[in-house]
Amino acid sequence: MSSRGSGEKVLVANRGEVALRVVRACRELGLPSVAVFSEADESALHVNEADEAVNLGPAPAAKSYLNIERVLSAARETGATLVHPGYGFLSERADFARACEAEDGLSFVGPSAEAMGRLGDKAEARRLAREAGVPVVPGTDGVASPGEAVGAAEEVGYPVMIKAAAGGGGRGIRVAKDEEELKKLVREAKREAEAAFGDGSLYLERFLADPRHVEVQVIADSRGNAAHLFERECSMQRSRQKVLEEAPSAALSPETRRRMCEAALSLVETSGYVNAGTVEFLVEGSGPEEEFFFIEMNTRIQVEHPVTEMLTGVDLVKEQLRVALGEPLGFGQDDLAINGHAIEFRINAEDPDQSFLPSPGTVSDLRLPGGPGVRVDSALYAGYTVPPFYDSLVGKLIVWGRDREEAIARSRRALGEYHIEGIKTTVGLHLRLLDDKSFLAGDYGTSYLETLLSG
Repeated sequence: MSSRGSGEKVLVANRGEVALRVVRACRELGLPSVAVFSEADESALHVNEADEAVNLGPAPAAKSYLNIERVLSAARETGATLVHPGYGFLSERADFARACEAEDGLSFVGPSAEAMGRLGDKAEARRLAREAGVPVVPGTDGVASPGEAVGAAEEVGYPVMIKAAAGGGGRGIRVAKDEEELKKLVREAKREAEAAFGDGSLYLERFLADPRHVEVQVIADSRGNAAHLFERECSMQRSRQKVLEEAPSAALSPETRRRMCEAALSLVETSGYVNAGTVEFLVEGSGPEEEFFFIEMNTRIQVEHPVTEMLTGVDLVKEQLRVALGEPLGFGQDDLAINGHAIEFRINAEDPDQSFLPSPGTVSDLRLPGGPGVRVDSALYAGYTVPPFYDSLVGKLIVWGRDREEAIARSRRALGEYHIEGIKTTVGLHLRLLDDKSFLAGDYGTSYLETLLSG
């Protein structure tokens, strides 16, 4: 199937459900796959399902999944020709993409290291967005010191957000309501950003009190073709981490949807971006007063990509692999349409009744939901021990309906069938949300869930 000929092999530089997701896509494309694993993941499902597997080393991610040289060594040992990073770990590390590019005969399944570096730096991404004519949240491209931040904040206006330029997952973000607080929080954010990302660069944005978080899925090939796959509503968040996503947004006007999707494609074209990515926006107001602002671009496949797949019928991971092999997109913009409504529920090994305390342990019993319009992406099985070393996400339930009402009704049924014993999970929280009046009305912003949980 490859324009580069036979002999292609994909190393999957990740773990858990996303690694299994990529392995399955490889199998459908007839591409051999190589799993990598830490000592804690020797019995993981992705290891058993891949054609080959290589032990990266000890359980801590820094000594295994984040060890670039060890991952590249695994690619050399197995003769892999492509590396798919999944999400998390090395997926947005430009130095990893660059290291893959430097290896003879090895390709990175994602954008170029140059594009990743430009768009992964949020301040640089803001500059590119402005160049592409995409509206951005009022703010700065960078601040070097507390004093410089104070001067910038006087122009932007309080309250302001201090954000890490190399950040992700809500790390390195602070909100300052006045000058004194800003000076203190700039120092804090810089320390956190340096510890988390190895880069203490910061920038400021006007703080939007309770916006909606809406993102647009995009993909482009190396032949000049690009398309968007509409938007996802991602406003149901806790500690700036998404809890559930739905597509399309129940609150976005058709005109805003059109302009937002066009803006996302404009950024792709301006930046020369290739492969899958997500352009993220904040939305304020409604109707004629509705405005959207670019905040960042995620240069990888997202956790929530299945909700878009259910909506459009496009297999994004297979498209990623085809694009990395030099092939054109398998569809054009005119081939895509919004079909029904889809919702994704993140199933985390956490106890919502104990401040979302992580709940690693052995799964003693597991029964997964099924039926029409129901998809489960998970690497769990009865007898599997969830290790304490990594992210708490253990599965995703994705439900499709002909409209939002049917998707919600089907979600209640599917969550009711989701049975996991041995660990605590967020299934019960999702069932609660499905009966919440604001969720049912599609009327919620990014601060809604935390307000609900604290009530």
